[in-house]
Amino acid sequence: MPELQALAPNLWVVDTPHRFLGLHLGSRMTVVRLKSGKVVLHSPVALSAELAERINAIGPVRHIVCPNRFHHMYAAQAVAAFPEALLHGPAALHKKRRDLKFDALLSATPHPDWQGELLPLTIDGSLLNETVFYHPDSRSLITCDLVENFHRCTHTPTRWYLRLGGILGRVGWHPLLRPLYLNRRRARDSINRLLNWPFERVILSHGNIIQGDAHRAIRDGLAWLY
Repeated sequence: MPELQALAPNLWVVDTPHRFLGLHLGSRMTVVRLKSGKVVLHSPVALSAELAERINAIGPVRHIVCPNRFHHMYAAQAVAAFPEALLHGPAALHKKRRDLKFDALLSATPHPDWQGELLPLTIDGSLLNETVFYHPDSRSLITCDLVENFHRCTHTPTRWYLRLGGILGRVGWHPLLRPLYLNRRRARDSINRLLNWPFERVILSHGNIIQGDAHRAIRDGLAWLY
C-alpha cells in the first residue's frame, strides 16, 4: 500500500505505480500542510481508505491541485474522499474534463490560502499547461512533468524507452515529448524565472526526487530548450 513519506516539516509525498501506454513510469502526489493547518494535495494519486485516513490525520484537506492538463486521472476520487476541498486546474483541463466540477482556475496567481507559502509559476509555451510551485519553507520545487529522473528501471520496455531517449540515469525530458513545447522562447523565459528561486530539492511525478545541486539538474535537464 502506498505510504506517506515525510520529506520536510509539513511536506510529504506518496509514490504509486502508474502505467502510461504500457510504460511503467510511476506517479507521485505531494502533500503540503499550510501554516493554517489546511492541507493541499498536489497531483492526486489513487486513494485507499487507509491512505485518505492518514492524510486526514495531517489536517483537513482543503485544496486538490491538478497541476497540468494530464495529471487528472484520480481527481474525482480525491474530491469524493475530501468533499470540502476546492478542485484547482488549468483552463485547458477545465475544458478537457467537463465532467469534473472545478472550483478554481490554476494560474500564476496564488490562492489566498497559500499566498506566500506556495509560490506558483506557470510554464508558458507548452501544451502541458503546467503550473509549478516553490515551497520556501522546505526549499522544494513541486512539479509534475517539468523533467523526469530515473536512476534505474527494472521494466524492460520502459528501460529501453528511457535509454533510447537518452534520459536513463540522468535528468531530462524525452525527445518524443519535446514537441509539446510549441514556443520554446516563452518556455525558456519561464524556466529562467523558475531558476531565480533558491530551491534545493525538486519533487517530480516520474522518477526519483532530485536532492542536491537541483539548479544544475534542472538547467542540464532542460538544456534542449536553449
